[in-house]
Amino acid sequence: MITRYPTDRVNSFTDAIFSIALTLLILEVKVPSTEEFAKFGTLGALQHLIPSFIALLVSFFVTAAYWRAHLGFARYIKEYDDRLLWLTIWLLLFVVFMPFSTAFYAKNFNIDGPFIFYCLNLVLIGLFNYLIVVRIIKMEKSHTILTPLLASRLKFRALVAPLIWLLAIALALAMPNNLIPRITFFLIFIILAIGERRYKRKFRQGELNDQ
Repeated sequence: MITRYPTDRVNSFTDAIFSIALTLLILEVKVPSTEEFAKFGTLGALQHLIPSFIALLVSFFVTAAYWRAHLGFARYIKEYDDRLLWLTIWLLLFVVFMPFSTAFYAKNFNIDGPFIFYCLNLVLIGLFNYLIVVRIIKMEKSHTILTPLLASRLKFRALVAPLIWLLAIALALAMPNNLIPRITFFLIFIILAIGERRYKRKFRQGELNDQ
């Protein structure tokens, strides 16, 4: 017998984990001590926190983007089976890791090892995000609302981020102590924007063909 789980409870739990992980990110930005203020002054003490703030902003918006993606495809989930539930649990595990990997990277900002560890965390989030999408498409293929074109769009959006973070890892290994791997994530937004324009054209063409 296949076990089914209530969608609203699983989605609420997922939202809670994402919100907690996003909140905990700021706790890894340590307030400068009195000695640091005395030694460096206010601006100097804050300047030492620039890597932490950069890592915080990147992690916050990337994690928020994954949460937004989950909101987008959750509407197609009629119910959770065991496989979909466990994929979601694995996704949340690596979301929970984000505050740690962000702090690890921020405190060793110019070292490739922590950066690769950080990217790997994001690759794993993206991987399970993609596997969830694939599972949803398989479960909901009988529903007409999830058309082949819409399913293709969901898979495209889910696959871009982990591939770009894998590229960042490869570049960090090929070009040690280089800035390029650290700004590679901007490609995610560029590729998604280009892909969205293409899919919008396809959706419009489909609507015209149906008329």
